[in-house]
Amino acid sequence: MAVKQRHLAMFAKLPLIRCGIIPLFFLACVLFASVPAEAGEADVVAAKYARTADGSYRFDVSVRHADAGWQHYADKWQVIGPGGTVLGERVLVHPHDTEQPFTRSLSGIAIPAGVGSVTIRAHDKQHGWGGAELVVELGE
Repeated sequence: MAVKQRHLAMFAKLPLIRCGIIPLFFLACVLFASVPAEAGEADVVAAKYARTADGSYRFDVSVRHADAGWQHYADKWQVIGPGGTVLGERVLVHPHDTEQPFTRSLSGIAIPAGVGSVTIRAHDKQHGWGGAELVVELGE
């Protein structure tokens, strides 16, 4: 026990401990660890497509977003063609707090002949567009 008290006494002489800087640092760490992380932008993490018999496309898109209830959730994704043309949009009508990442589909997307790739992007209610996008190469 005497050795332990001697070590504590040695640390107590350090200026940072005596003035309370280190205890305040540990208190701040505990407080910030209990604050939930803010949901960032919605990211497209995967996509598959299929060309249907009528020549249109179906996309299955996976989005990751730390949905935080009705005020901040991923609320749509889009298939974007050349020049920023929106070829298709899937509206997401509720948060996916417990399902991450989540996958939703959209059929009937008309992609003009000669378009070799499309970009898929996701949107969230608070940040808008801006998370990770995915470029999908279209092959026959």
